[in-house]
Amino acid sequence: MLSEIKVRSPKEGDLLRGRDPVALARTMDACAIAGLSVVTEPLDFGGSLDIVEQVRASVAVPILVKDFHKQPAQVEAAAAAGADVVLLTVSMMTDEQILACQETAHRIGIETLVEIHTEADLERVVKLGVQADILGINNRDILIGETDDGDVSRTERLVALVPGRAPLLSESAIQGPEDARRARDAGADAVLVGTSILRATDTAQAIKDLVAVGWQ
Repeated sequence: MLSEIKVRSPKEGDLLRGRDPVALARTMDACAIAGLSVVTEPLDFGGSLDIVEQVRASVAVPILVKDFHKQPAQVEAAAAAGADVVLLTVSMMTDEQILACQETAHRIGIETLVEIHTEADLERVVKLGVQADILGINNRDILIGETDDGDVSRTERLVALVPGRAPLLSESAIQGPEDARRARDAGADAVLVGTSILRATDTAQAIKDLVAVGWQ
């Protein structure tokens, strides 16, 4: 599973609650996570690439940089800050932007998480022939700031429609081990969990409970 550093969200407000993101990242890194997501979008989520640089110097796990990447220069900047993977959100990009950012990422030696939310998003990815390194299913709608009440049933529905496929990541609305188990049983290879971990009283225990669901 992947854990996440996120300053705030439109739905939940302040998530760091005064905590140092580097110290939090170290706590997460010590819990057998497969990777760490860092949200860098500044306006709605309060992030920055400075956080990535600080975290990169402090943890060994791969880092996913989550922002609304639309231009190759943004991908290059994320890589320079320490990203191993960058997010490409299909619903927020033109076909040309998806292909250009994908090509740039692979040219400079990092991977892409290509994120879908709907059947139409998936159809675009297939039609474009995008070879995602990781395919993400966002259980909530990023176009409205993930303020909807979407849940893991979206992963359960969309997984069955994915052809072939790259490793599949279920994102957002994972409230605890039961949701993670549902995503795994539907066919997801991993989950990305941010808000429920950041809101937990015991960060490490919340992560350990999710890891204990069992992942290949």
